[in-house]
Amino acid sequence: MKDLLRLLIDLQRKDSLILEKRRFIDKVPMRIFEVDEPLKKAKLELENMKKKSEIVSKKKREKEAALSEAQEKIRKMKARVSDLKTNKEYQAYQKEIEVSEKEIFAIEDDILQLMEEVDLATKEQKEKEAAVNAEIEKLNAFRKKLDAEAAEHEKELEVLKEERVGIVAGIAPDVYSTYMALLRDSGDGVAVTTARNELCSGCDMNIPPQLYVEIRKNQDVLQCPQCRRILYAAEE
Repeated sequence: MKDLLRLLIDLQRKDSLILEKRRFIDKVPMRIFEVDEPLKKAKLELENMKKKSEIVSKKKREKEAALSEAQEKIRKMKARVSDLKTNKEYQAYQKEIEVSEKEIFAIEDDILQLMEEVDLATKEQKEKEAAVNAEIEKLNAFRKKLDAEAAEHEKELEVLKEERVGIVAGIAPDVYSTYMALLRDSGDGVAVTTARNELCSGCDMNIPPQLYVEIRKNQDVLQCPQCRRILYAAEE
């Protein structure tokens, strides 16, 4: 029976390692997703900046088109000055030219303001592009690292599974069935655990003194009266 208890302890250790490695592998997609979130945010911010830059650039192009149109209008108006017949017509025409020139000055001021906005938007866009590229590099490096670690865990998992088969071969089917039922129902993947200071480390409940005396011998397969986990004595 002492050998059976030792096999069960070894089996639990193997299964704990197997569970740990499976959890690591299963969490890889979520860990990548978590690291991917800042990249998604940075890409969204970059997209918004591109839209903002395009809006400002479009306004600038519209103002430049309006400026060209106003300049052409004044050019034509000045070309017709010589055709005016009276001084009154000339003064009215000259006033109209002055109004158009003021409009041109206003448009030019708007263009200068928009040029500054375009320059700022371009600078912000370049900075955000650099941030996006940095996040991409960071994510790629993290994925590479995780993939390498996951591959190593997979290799170790296969070895553990083979070792587990060898251990299970030495355990009676009914005892193994009990072990597997405890493993499934435990909630934490622990069917075999330690007893220390008359306490079960699985459920933290008291163990009857006489039972604890038997458990400390590490001879028989004995279970906690509360959680039913198989117990063995740890050094106190």
